[in-house]
Amino acid sequence: MSDGSPPDIAGWKAKLIGRLAHSYFAVARGMTIGVRAACFDAEGRVFLVKHSYVPGWHMPGGGLERRETAADALSKELREEGNLAILGRPQLFHVYFNKAASNRDHVLFYRVDVEQTSPRAPDREIVECGFFPMDKLPVGTTPATLRRLAELRGEASPANHW
Repeated sequence: MSDGSPPDIAGWKAKLIGRLAHSYFAVARGMTIGVRAACFDAEGRVFLVKHSYVPGWHMPGGGLERRETAADALSKELREEGNLAILGRPQLFHVYFNKAASNRDHVLFYRVDVEQTSPRAPDREIVECGFFPMDKLPVGTTPATLRRLAELRGEASPANHW
């Protein structure tokens, strides 16, 4: 019986969807570049999202479209994935090569102070989201997310690969 929420897609299905998306973007974009952000509220909690199409908890973000600046893409993705408004100026932390996605994908990773303008209801893309204390991240937080947060805290040097 379905409760109306989209199913979580994991394993080979997630990889297949990822490959299909990147195949499309290879034609549509040529080279892919994305933005992702560690978003912190006034209490120092980090905002994470859980997608319907890939397992785990991630920091919000997405790919740049043609004729879109990184700043515009960042603002758009944070608004779409969490109803988040950027406070101040986003800080570019590092640029990563994301070979797991494709042989031509890079991620611009930002640290951002945000406020949530309204609660974000689940939909077909984002099934859960919320702010979490850094010492109480949800079970299933992805290894890449944990590595990026450790880098931000100065516990590890920034890697060159996502």
